[in-house]
Amino acid sequence: MRIDGAPEVAEFFAGIGLVRLALEDAGFAVTWSNDYDANKHKVYSGHFGPAGEFVLGDIGQIRGADLPSGLALAWASFPCTDLSLAGDRCGLDRGESKAFWEFIRIIGELGERAPSVLALENVAGLATSRGGDDLRSAVRALNDLGYSVDVLTLDARQWVPQSRVRLFMVAARNAPGERDDRVSSLRPAWLQFVHQDSSLRTHAAVLTSPPLPVRGGFSALAERMADDDPRWWDVDRTARALESLSSVQAARLALLRQRRTPAYRTGYRRTRSGAAVWEFREDDIAGCLRTPRGGSSKQAVLCAGGGTVRVRWMTPLEYARLMGAGSYQLGHATDAQLIYGFGDAVCVPVVRWLAVNYLRLLVNGELDAVPSLRGGAVLG
Repeated sequence: MRIDGAPEVAEFFAGIGLVRLALEDAGFAVTWSNDYDANKHKVYSGHFGPAGEFVLGDIGQIRGADLPSGLALAWASFPCTDLSLAGDRCGLDRGESKAFWEFIRIIGELGERAPSVLALENVAGLATSRGGDDLRSAVRALNDLGYSVDVLTLDARQWVPQSRVRLFMVAARNAPGERDDRVSSLRPAWLQFVHQDSSLRTHAAVLTSPPLPVRGGFSALAERMADDDPRWWDVDRTARALESLSSVQAARLALLRQRRTPAYRTGYRRTRSGAAVWEFREDDIAGCLRTPRGGSSKQAVLCAGGGTVRVRWMTPLEYARLMGAGSYQLGHATDAQLIYGFGDAVCVPVVRWLAVNYLRLLVNGELDAVPSLRGGAVLG
């Protein structure tokens, strides 16, 4: 629910609007959104209604003058295709991920109307892309716009039973003066190189600690369906999947099959030694949801117990629940549209935590906001 007088947000690469869900839960108001994907726009509009603030089109065609005035925050979950370990790793300057530079251009065109705070999100692979140079380039580009940058990481597993690590850059015109340079879950050792680079203007805000990772819970949120539901794979397909299991996997399954109450496990199809095999997780946690661009990207669900085993593809409702959006409206879109949209989104409770414990405090000037001296320069 939108609150009158709430800090206003422009959301770039909006997808199906999960960031909007989280930000508005945290007291922000999204007044402008953009994405180029018509299918995602359809899903977004099906939940939020005909969204007049949603601009459907290529970010390359957006100009700073197109954005409303009075923005407190701009959010950008720019494409990860060329940064992810699952992608071709060609970096920020090629492919879809170069859309980052269009975001930088637009913020520069806003001039004095630019928000005081920016939040950018991407895969953890951004930290290692081209030996860390892509992340350094991103921070430097934000520095050139007058922002100090904090770089931190959060895992969806700290809130929901899904392993999903994401990297966040929080850029501020007036950065907190007090620093927390400890190695922690927020700023692990593999991110310290950015904060230790004296050529970059960075800050490391003192924040409350996020929750510890959950130990399980997928079985509790898995969608229940009748034994004769057509979504369960038939006998032959199930047998082929189980026959591909390694001896270790098969032993785990034998134990699950003996349970009195059913247990659910998630799995992916992998290629091992040139052969396609199924691998199911040992724990009650889902693997990282992905966009279904190939068979190995689709996640399956195995249900075992009472001497039986059943297998099926993960459902859109399970995707929604794993993204912390179990109440999202699903009936207006196809399964393919929903799975693609959720697999390419940001987990709601992750964004909500960041918004409540960091972004809102920054916007309101409640994080000891003083000009940052990191890197020998004062931000205006």
